[in-house]
Amino acid sequence: MRQSDRQRTACDMATRSLSGQPRGYLEAGPYARDRGGKATEPGSMSSTKLSKDEYEKLAEFRLGLRRFLDFSERAAKEMGLTPRQHQALLSIRGFPGKDSITIGELADHLLIRHHSAVELCDRLEALGLVQRSTDPQDGRRILLTLTPAAEAILTRMSAIHLEELRRIGPRLAGLLKAFG
Repeated sequence: MRQSDRQRTACDMATRSLSGQPRGYLEAGPYARDRGGKATEPGSMSSTKLSKDEYEKLAEFRLGLRRFLDFSERAAKEMGLTPRQHQALLSIRGFPGKDSITIGELADHLLIRHHSAVELCDRLEALGLVQRSTDPQDGRRILLTLTPAAEAILTRMSAIHLEELRRIGPRLAGLLKAFG
């Protein structure tokens, strides 16, 4: 195998999720993409027309989500973080079953490419919010953990996010229930 082929293969592997799909592509549902990024058959999409009430509920639900995202972005900025940095801290702390994660796992969690996750980690490390360490079981892998400063910021951020979700959650839950 030529070096350019090996590089292309390594790059291709680094940009794929655990399921083998390109990162950032939806793997299921009406907007699913195949490996080439082309839309797959809708399958579950119904040809039934939506009522005005259904459009209004969808629009209201989308507005509620957008308002929460706007709230979250403003809260991150008030803490001196970008929204992506906040998402990264939350992903590292909240990753299922682990206290530290790899850069690849972070990339998958944030739906970004590996090299973008590396740059994000560089910035978080420079801010003193993330520590990198070598995985003791596999010296080729780098693990990310939060620093005490990041834990303190994330605790405050998560508390205000939970408070906001408790405030808006019942309305969003009601809309979801109305969708059946």
